[in-house]
Amino acid sequence: MTTAKTTGGNYLEDFEAGRVIKHAVPRTVWDGDMALYIALYGDRRPLNCARDFAQALGFEREPVHDLLVFHLVFGRAVPDVSLNSPANLGYADVRFLAPVYAGDTLRAETKVLGRRETSRPGLGIVWVHTRGFNQRGETVLQFYRWAMVNKRDPDSKVEAEEPPELPDRVRTEDLYVPPELELAKFDPVATGSEAMWEDYEPGERIMHPQGFTLEDAEHQMATRLYQNNARVHFNEVLQKKSRLGTRIIYGGHIISTAHCIAFDGLENAIRVLAFNAGAHANPTVAGDTLFAWSEVLERIDLGRDDAGALRLRLVGVKNSDPREEEIPLRVKGDDGRESYHPNVVLDLDYTVLVPKRR
Repeated sequence: MTTAKTTGGNYLEDFEAGRVIKHAVPRTVWDGDMALYIALYGDRRPLNCARDFAQALGFEREPVHDLLVFHLVFGRAVPDVSLNSPANLGYADVRFLAPVYAGDTLRAETKVLGRRETSRPGLGIVWVHTRGFNQRGETVLQFYRWAMVNKRDPDSKVEAEEPPELPDRVRTEDLYVPPELELAKFDPVATGSEAMWEDYEPGERIMHPQGFTLEDAEHQMATRLYQNNARVHFNEVLQKKSRLGTRIIYGGHIISTAHCIAFDGLENAIRVLAFNAGAHANPTVAGDTLFAWSEVLERIDLGRDDAGALRLRLVGVKNSDPREEEIPLRVKGDDGRESYHPNVVLDLDYTVLVPKRR
């Protein structure tokens, strides 16, 4: 006798507003995860790789990279939220809270906010709010996101449950600066830049010089590291039937790659405080080469003598170097409607912490 002991994940029909999902597989973060993150992206931020530097700023030791925390919490939720998702569409009000250290164990839970069908048959959109906790029950990360999700039955009709209006940015008073942070001993020699908070002007555009070609092995390893098992990233048989005809790279891999590229010119952005909004504008596949630029949107005074915040727009572009040819963010189609330029793959509005000049 054969009995079914596996599940196929949730489909659009399963997401009812108000439902709370406590995700399986808590994850202890190891030193090896931090080293592998550097191996995958080449990240050069000393706060996350130099113990003496981190301790001089008041931390116990080098904290886990903010984006690694994001990926690990996101990965807890994938089997329940986006296993049957062809695409994650966007983020809002993403708050990076208590620092995470090697040895901490992360778990997550998600509340369903709403759902609706799309004009494409067999597909809908689901809105959720996810929170990640450490072993002490402290919230280390929380975020809204919305994803396209397949229906179980393509012909079924699903009652719309519209989500609440989401904030367009994280409020200044909700930006979390660790109370132990002390920037009196901040050493710009360690970061390689003298550019401080006062040196960035709203409207300024920073053209980052590096281009990174995306490799199949790296995005597969990264996505496995986060235990993100969404089918579109791994199942080539399935994806051969899709519009792209191959596996799609996990959008978080694009965020981390673009963030790494953005180190040059923003070396003293020592911590991510928030994602205000974000969109994966177009998909990427192995072999694409990623470039990036940043625009300073706002200089935010946090009321501290030692640090302020910068609100930035990080734009990732594939297969065209924006230093050599202008890539508009949006273009008009033949129907007169605006959409992202086909080479734009990431549009991320986020906020970082930067030391002030002493």
